[in-house]
Parts: sequence; structure tokens; C-alpha cells
Amino acid sequence: MTTEKGSISIHTENIFPIIKKFLYSDNEIFLRELVSNAVDAVQKIKRLGALGQYNGEVGEPLVEVSLNAEAKTITISDNGLGMTAEEIKKYINQV
Repeated sequence: MTTEKGSISIHTENIFPIIKKFLYSDNEIFLRELVSNAVDAVQKIKRLGALGQYNGEVGEPLVEVSLNAEAKTITISDNGLGMTAEEIKKYINQV
């Protein structure tokens, strides 16, 4: 098997109707899932720090939801730890 690198470009006006129709019944569930993912990332870094498996600064947990009415955007950010390549294969690649 050969490996090929590339990039994916997603336009929100195209992807959100698909996500809403096939994965979530309404926008609130979609937003709740994103906030839940941010909380999971914060808890992961705290847990790995307590086990001595994370060498960086753990700091205070932070999950932020920012609204920009003018730009019509919602930004969800956290100071947690993202997924490893193995976690992506396990959770994201399963459909």
C-alpha cells in the first residue's frame, strides 16, 4: 500500500447542511458536541499530567465559547491536548 499526502478544503456553506442532515438533528446538538470535545481535551491533559505522561505545563483548564455577531461566527477553543494519530485512526476513521 502506498501513502499519498494531500490537503482537504471544506467550505462551511457546503458541509454544515450535510452534518446537520446526517449527523445531528439540530444546531444545538452540534454545538454541544464541539463543547464536549473541548472539555474532553482539557480533561485529557489533566489526566496525563497526573499520570506523569505529559511533560508540558498543565495549567488551569479553559474552554471558551466566543460569538462574533458581525462575522456570524462561533469559536470554541480550549487549552487541552488534541488527539494522537492512533486516536484519530480509532475514532475519526470509523464511520
